[in-house]
Amino acid sequence: MANKPMRKIYLCGRSEAGKTTLKQALKGADTSYQKTQYVDTWDIAIDTPGEYYETKSLTMKALYCYSFECDLEGLVCGADEPFTILVPGLPTCLNRPLIGIITKIHAPNANVPMVRQWLTEAGCSRIFEVDSITGEGIAELRAFLEQPIPEPMTIGEAIALQSRGLPEW
Repeated sequence: MANKPMRKIYLCGRSEAGKTTLKQALKGADTSYQKTQYVDTWDIAIDTPGEYYETKSLTMKALYCYSFECDLEGLVCGADEPFTILVPGLPTCLNRPLIGIITKIHAPNANVPMVRQWLTEAGCSRIFEVDSITGEGIAELRAFLEQPIPEPMTIGEAIALQSRGLPEW
């Protein structure tokens, strides 16, 4: 694992989407399967129980609350998920950039194009495909997280981007 500092990412998604395994792969740790029972704020990732994302009363509260603790938000979705609970246009309610991470890309029932469409419609600015067990795609995601944190834009810059309808603000 690289020793470069990484941007802190908030990993959110359904139960069994692969958030904890992804966190372990990014850390270079051995994979151990355990139910995430609480919010784990490891140095570069905030790992939350899937129930936070599956429970309407917790979804937005968790997204809002933990976005203040991270540099970007990562929507994790297993390639083998049979349906989605993602809503379109998530970045409109977030104060951090939103990326998508498709896990389990080699699962027997994987449907990567379908999950990519869900994440695109949810508003992810970039989508990564990973297999946390084999390590495929982890280096690309890690390289992205190692990019320097951009300087915050001024309110004038944000207004200019908003007036042009651009989502990068």
